Amino acid sequence: MKVLVTGGAGFIGSAFVRQAVKEGWDVAVLDALTYAGDLERLKEVDGKYKFYHVDLVERKAVFDVLEDFRPEVVVHFAAESHVDRSILDPLRFIRSNVEGTLNLLDASKEFKVERFINISTDEVYGELGEEGYFTEESPLNPNSPYSVSKAGADMLGRAYYRTYKLPVITVRPSNNYGPWQYPEKLIPVIILKALRDEPIPVYGNGMNVRQWLYVEDCAEAVLKIVKDGKEGEIYNVAGPEEKRNIEVVKTILRLMNKPESLIKFVKDRPGHDYRYAMKVEKIKRELSWEPKVGFEEGISKTVEWYLSHLDWVKKIEGELRKFWQLVYQS
Repeated sequence: MKVLVTGGAGFIGSAFVRQAVKEGWDVAVLDALTYAGDLERLKEVDGKYKFYHVDLVERKAVFDVLEDFRPEVVVHFAAESHVDRSILDPLRFIRSNVEGTLNLLDASKEFKVERFINISTDEVYGELGEEGYFTEESPLNPNSPYSVSKAGADMLGRAYYRTYKLPVITVRPSNNYGPWQYPEKLIPVIILKALRDEPIPVYGNGMNVRQWLYVEDCAEAVLKIVKDGKEGEIYNVAGPEEKRNIEVVKTILRLMNKPESLIKFVKDRPGHDYRYAMKVEKIKRELSWEPKVGFEEGISKTVEWYLSHLDWVKKIEGELRKFWQLVYQS
């Protein structure tokens, strides 16, 4: 099977590439290698995939890639993905996530791709209160520039299935975590700041709720969808447990033997969604997938990984500190 993975040098995309290569698939990676992309994530499969250094907004270059590689399957992970950055620079997100997806869909249509896996997010549904769950039939109600851009990409894929019969499958994962995540996201921020005994910024009162999904479980779900997912369908892919942000922080501090006095509550993110929660009965029933890694196991593995890969973190320290200062004003 010939599979083109966009964003394959990113956090979730690279986890999928590693699994796809182990499946014996013929894999190509398309990645712009922006600040969050790093081919080091693929070092264990080095030499076993083809690489295209291309930004999806470069329309001709995208068409050239598909003409050259002629994939049977496209798995579209590539996206600007951080809500804080989208608040600071919405245009970048609209261009990358909407225009980039449009270019890829058009190229996939032109070169008759047999299956297009469009990776969306649970954030397209908007927020919930203390009760209830989103299903694949829930209406979309995004609230941040990031989630709006992902909803646009999500709906473009659905439109291309309906209008042009492009065989699109939509995947909406919950918050991922694990090794190799760029340290702008909550969990690696906590780990690295705790390691340095620096104040750990927590938005608002820390009561926001997420379903945390270990990245290898997410990649496995996408692998199953590539093999057996039904064209035109949507699949929610969620972690096994809901956790409040403050619970996540305290769990990591306990694992690292650090005091809770490091916690520093900061001004809440504008438009911060309170809770995301999805039902995943559909993918369990139709594809026999469910997450294998519980939060305690996954977070322990994640902490251990970062503590043993500080050389990687050190390479991006300068960019990272600028971002932390800009967003958290620490």
